[in-house]
Amino acid sequence: MGIATIALIVYVLLIIAWVVIVKRNIGEAMIVGFIVTALFGGKEVFTLIKDGFIFGATHEVLFAAMSFVFMAFLIEQTGLIEKLINILNSVFGKLPGGAAYVDTIASAIFGTISGSGSGNTATVGAITIPWMNKSGWTKEQSATIAAGNAGMGISFPPNGSMFILLGAASISAVVTEGQLYVALFIAGFYTLIYRLIVIFWFVKRSKIKKVERAGQDSFIGSLKKGWTSLIIFLGILIPVMVTIGPVSEFIEGTIISKEALKSISIIVWVPMIITLITIIVGWKSIPKQPKAFMSFLEKSIPSFGLIGVILLFSFSASDVLKRIGLADELGTMMGSLDLSPGLMALIVGLLIVIVATPLTATATVTAIGTVAFTALVSSGIDPVVAAVVVLVFASTEGASPPGGAPIFIASGISGADPVKTFVPLIVYYVIPIAFIAWLLAVGWLPLFT
Repeated sequence: MGIATIALIVYVLLIIAWVVIVKRNIGEAMIVGFIVTALFGGKEVFTLIKDGFIFGATHEVLFAAMSFVFMAFLIEQTGLIEKLINILNSVFGKLPGGAAYVDTIASAIFGTISGSGSGNTATVGAITIPWMNKSGWTKEQSATIAAGNAGMGISFPPNGSMFILLGAASISAVVTEGQLYVALFIAGFYTLIYRLIVIFWFVKRSKIKKVERAGQDSFIGSLKKGWTSLIIFLGILIPVMVTIGPVSEFIEGTIISKEALKSISIIVWVPMIITLITIIVGWKSIPKQPKAFMSFLEKSIPSFGLIGVILLFSFSASDVLKRIGLADELGTMMGSLDLSPGLMALIVGLLIVIVATPLTATATVTAIGTVAFTALVSSGIDPVVAAVVVLVFASTEGASPPGGAPIFIASGISGADPVKTFVPLIVYYVIPIAFIAWLLAVGWLPLFT
């Protein structure tokens, strides 16, 4: 076992021990984990700390996560969320646990657009998490459901991780984009069905009731009072239309260059545009006097602190692990195995899930995706199935404590203690989704390839 592999194991165990045994907060644990991981770099420790910190501080998802937290704060403080919840309740309120079902289905739909676990949780969760909180779910349950659904940004095509796999010559030679797209969509549908079953179970176990209709407006009534709240959805629609589909094709090369269009990031622009729309629509609710405005902004500070620290040092540690050679070590280890498809899929899955704990799905696929694919194919698994299995295993990253960014995004929006979501996420999302990937690998869940 190489030094980088040992560093990964120590990193994960240290964070868990710091929170569970030492009983300190997760933010401290991530800082300590980052520093200890860098120590495995020997003489390069200070360089690793510096470069890792710069990588984390400039990571796109860190900025996006902070933007989403502030966006959620504004939507709540300006009263737009109340209007939106009233509209949604008038439609889905009669269904017990309706908000959770909406979050799950909306996450699958948005997963086909965003390709990002963090973006999925933040965009959908900004609407559904407050709704869940107000309709009988606890804050921790709301955060768990939203973070657990994050993986559909990776298990539904298209997404960056999928294209990283196809970018490898050894994979693109045997798997076409069309084959992977269709097969991954089928796999994503399996994970969606499972998640809906989980919500049904949660509703029954927690005795979530339908929202009482007494005193509530009808759909038409709630729409008349709160139609302006629906304008915030333009913040999602505009970036999506500009980057994907016929509108994107029309403006490419005419209004905007192809290079500039490719540089537009949905996860960055969605919160920025929604924040701007919220300020315009909710202008009357925002204090105008300097002192009152500062007090207004100060209310948002607690939401930023912990999440910012966690994401910063999570990304920093992932960069350190990459620099000290984690990918090479795992590649050598996997290449030496000669196992049956079922056993190989089990080992590959365990490896991907562990690596995806501190890393994003994209980083995980970048680090060991080709190695994992080769190992699966060498054991007799169909190449298309192998590519899908790698992606579904990697999709657990959003629900994998302690480093999954969606956990802290969802907890920040919900106001939950992220540590209290760790066990439910592992039990209800990480292990079962990994099991679905294994069933795909051994052929017990068909992909019709």
